[in-house]
Amino acid sequence: QEPYTRSRDEVSSWTHGDAAAQIGLAEVVAHAHPTMLIGTSTHSGAFTEAIVKDMADHTDRPIIMALSNPTSKCEALPEDLIAWTNGRVLTATGSPFPPVVHGGRPYQIAQANNALIFPGLGLGVTVAKAHRISEQMIAAAADAVARISDASAPGAALLPPMTDLRAVSAAVAIAVATAAAKEG
Repeated sequence: QEPYTRSRDEVSSWTHGDAAAQIGLAEVVAHAHPTMLIGTSTHSGAFTEAIVKDMADHTDRPIIMALSNPTSKCEALPEDLIAWTNGRVLTATGSPFPPVVHGGRPYQIAQANNALIFPGLGLGVTVAKAHRISEQMIAAAADAVARISDASAPGAALLPPMTDLRAVSAAVAIAVATAAAKEG
């Protein structure tokens, strides 16, 4: 987390003049210009239109993952994120959402689920007879998932669909076993 911290001097001007007030997400987005937001707060509506539009003003393809479950606690709805960024957002949610149509184009909504990694990770470790799971194996698993999805096309999902779990698990297992073998 250290690379993302800000000095006390830098953030002192981010408040609204009330020394007791906490710095909110809107202030962080306005001053730090993040390219990614990950929501795990279970605070419905935490990613407001103003926050998302401010973020989109500073990055071409904002990455916004509203991961809280159930959907009633989701930080923002995919259709809103797509509308507020004029279709530029790369988004994933913690629950399944149907595709969203914006500007006549369908947008597939990715579900960020640990099922995309863990079955293949376990299979790869088992096949390789590894005694531990290393950072390299975790990175290989994540890279395998990333290679399966092509989010470069407008409307494409950020992650592979949950309906492809067998193929995703196989790709992850091969990547993990290969990484384990390289590590001995």
